[in-house]
Amino acid sequence: MSTKKLTGKVALVTGGSRGLGAAIAKRLADDGAAIALTYTTSPQKADEVVFAIESAGGQALAIRADSADVEAVKNAVAETVKVFGRLDILVNNAGVAALAPIDQFSMDDFDRLVAVNIKGVFVATQEAVRHMGEGGRIVTIGSINSDLVPFVGGSVYALTKGAIAGFTRGLARDLGPRGITVNNVQPGPTDTDMNPADGPFADGLKKMIALGRYGQSSEIAGMVSYLASPEAAFVTGASLKIDGGFAA
Repeated sequence: MSTKKLTGKVALVTGGSRGLGAAIAKRLADDGAAIALTYTTSPQKADEVVFAIESAGGQALAIRADSADVEAVKNAVAETVKVFGRLDILVNNAGVAALAPIDQFSMDDFDRLVAVNIKGVFVATQEAVRHMGEGGRIVTIGSINSDLVPFVGGSVYALTKGAIAGFTRGLARDLGPRGITVNNVQPGPTDTDMNPADGPFADGLKKMIALGRYGQSSEIAGMVSYLASPEAAFVTGASLKIDGGFAA
């Protein structure tokens, strides 16, 4: 008998081909869940994640789906249920960023951020809960920038992540009677392709982090693992900072 805490569960991780999403997919697989992950432009990276999970004895499926495409997101949920027979955990990880002062922010960038960071989360969540029973888990990757924006040009990105925090609170009320929890993980600066620990913004950001370093994807994945597990059955509607003291 397996003692892994997510044995028998099925998880869908959006944007799971690289970076934080890949770390989350691998961690949930290590915990015993079967994994479906979506990708947009990195099929090779997605295949590498699937291979890593399967090589470790797990089950995994990669699905091409742009989170800005409503039908693609719906199909990803349907494909997950078709292949694995159920859906217990949704991790809304897919996200995009664009930075510019508000008077220079393009409408194309605005529309893309809203489409992926807000609408994509809504569609994936709406579809997923149609298949979830008691014990279901929804975890969205927000950002510490919904609480703190210590640089110029981050207002629209913060807008989208602030929307997620509010959505999480409302969903907790909607889904609580069904025994489904909903939580928002708010990472601070984390070493990823989008914001590497040796990138152009790193030195300035590290000075603001109480621990003096960037977070690691594995640390964020650990928080998601907890929220997806039976141990977190009484945690819902929360926006949880994991930022090394960035917003302290």
